[in-house]
Amino acid sequence: MQTYVTLKSIVMALALIGAFGYFFVRARHLYRLMRSVEGQADFKLDRIGERVKILFTDVLGQSNVRRKPLIGTAHMLIFFGFLAIQPHSLMLMIQGVFPAFEAGHAIPGIYRAYLFVADILAVLVLVGFVYALYRRVVVRPDYLTMGTDANLIILFTCVIVITFHLINAFLTLLPTTAGSSFTYAGAFPISERVVTLFNLDALSPAGIRSGYEISYWIHIATILGFLIYIPGSKHLHLLAAVPNVFLKRLDRPKAIVKTDIEDEEAETFGLGKVSELSWKNVLNLYACTECGRCEEQCPASCTDKPLSPKKVVHDFKVDLLAQAEAIMAQNFDAVEPIVREGSPVTGDVIWSCTTCRACEDICPVNIEQLDFIIETRKHRVLMEADFPPEMQETFTNLENQFNPWGFSSDSRADWCNDMDVPLMADNPDAELLYFVGCSGSFDDRGKKIAQAMARVLQKADVNFAILGPEEACNGDVARRAGNEYIAQMLMMQNAEVLNQYRPKKILTGCPHCYNIIKNEYPQFGANYEVVHHTELLLGLFQQGRLKVANHHPAQLSFHDSCYLGRWNGIYQAPRDLLASINGGAKPIEMPRSESKGFCCGAGGARMFMEETIGKRINEERAEEIIAAGAKTVAVACPFCTTMLRDGILEKESDVQVKDVVEIIDEATS
Repeated sequence: MQTYVTLKSIVMALALIGAFGYFFVRARHLYRLMRSVEGQADFKLDRIGERVKILFTDVLGQSNVRRKPLIGTAHMLIFFGFLAIQPHSLMLMIQGVFPAFEAGHAIPGIYRAYLFVADILAVLVLVGFVYALYRRVVVRPDYLTMGTDANLIILFTCVIVITFHLINAFLTLLPTTAGSSFTYAGAFPISERVVTLFNLDALSPAGIRSGYEISYWIHIATILGFLIYIPGSKHLHLLAAVPNVFLKRLDRPKAIVKTDIEDEEAETFGLGKVSELSWKNVLNLYACTECGRCEEQCPASCTDKPLSPKKVVHDFKVDLLAQAEAIMAQNFDAVEPIVREGSPVTGDVIWSCTTCRACEDICPVNIEQLDFIIETRKHRVLMEADFPPEMQETFTNLENQFNPWGFSSDSRADWCNDMDVPLMADNPDAELLYFVGCSGSFDDRGKKIAQAMARVLQKADVNFAILGPEEACNGDVARRAGNEYIAQMLMMQNAEVLNQYRPKKILTGCPHCYNIIKNEYPQFGANYEVVHHTELLLGLFQQGRLKVANHHPAQLSFHDSCYLGRWNGIYQAPRDLLASINGGAKPIEMPRSESKGFCCGAGGARMFMEETIGKRINEERAEEIIAAGAKTVAVACPFCTTMLRDGILEKESDVQVKDVVEIIDEATS
């Protein structure tokens, strides 16, 4: 027996050194790769207290995972049960090398309490896996990765849990070590049931010892195998998810990275190779769990486009690891482009994105998928001149006439002829600058929304003005299409005008105008208070400056604009506003609403691109609107108005599409 104990100590020591050594070598390799890339992270480590709190809510509390209740609960059972096993398993490893070691000697009460809780939590892992297997075998959602990798992890974990209980069961039957006062009797509420269930106490002392040693070696070997497997599998997220969550963007508003296009030393712009990623981007890649929630929410993926946010992250990670040697050697010239012949990342993938941000909002580990897509677009446009052909005319119109349709910029204020709407040039002290936007200035449907906005402001006796011909396109279309050159030209032009007048507050009726002026214009020295019309109108009602004259029919639903909701967190204001003119009745909610609202298909410059692959996104949303049973769908974005109107007409429905301000205009006097 003593010979076996000595041999066990030697074998265990070598196994631990080998497994942990390999793990740390692989982890160091991944860390070195993350630090070897060229890109600069737009990141600032601040608000440490808030980030620590996030570790408790998002990691330990699993708040993001629990947004899907059933699988979230199952994941929590697996997560906490697996964590609970590890201290006891570590003690067993140490005991394998140093047989006299016993944690129960030093802290018997605490250790016994821990074992009692861990024994219960461990069996709950199996409960969680029962649902996980049901989901994989029976439900089989399209967005869930059904690969060998995940199945191996399930197998590993189940073996670890089962052998954990067997070890505990045999521990209750083994004789107490000489001189030890610690006993395992009563410490394992579940494992002691295993003894009874399988009649293990009927075994001979030699049989009990053999059962323990067999369970022990299977348990330890599986854990060490799991440790070796993690760095090269999708479960790399076990290492990267926690730091990625800790370092996540804390504010919902998000600005597109500003590229210094005047940098004469820059050899490239945007993201053309994986070596040009930042360390934060790489950490995002490592953190991906391939859970598929992003794919489930993605409007492009839901309508059979080739884009899957999950697959984009996976393909970038595969490309990064495949070219790791050249990157770590700083031989960046040898790194192949992301979009190349044979690459799964194609132009159709990159240009299918509507930048709705559903993927980022739903991701349980806070990956920012849009950074990869928009920066790749930027490289394709600026460096390769490779973009959808219809965007050429849009870019030309933006550059020459400062609007995507190519109308004369001198006609920007024609929509308000005979409406007594002053220009900022004539009313520089206005309390509110109404930034009308291109749609409100030139699109026939958008003009009606702008006119309704002007009438409502006049009813509320608001001192406002517009820029008229001094206003240019906000730059959103160009920037999200990757044309940073034109985008910055437009943004700097507007910033100069804004800084000339220094408005007290800026009003927009377009969420795209709202988002870019509020969150991205500060990059160009124009930092002003910006309000969306739903927020302003609600405030005017609350102040008593607007009065309801005609209640709107109750059969009303509301479509969340991506750039108002997911990009800026404005969900409640439009709903409260609609309720205020509808006798307090809330709008009819569609199945996909608020943070899970479904895109109209116009964002990310898709408004000006042809949609030739799969089902049209606006038709998918139109079907949901019609099924909701409302007579009118309220929107808060001119792009959404156009897209939903077209989709509903295609379905030959009589559901009306109205901007919120049009409804307010009708309801007030």
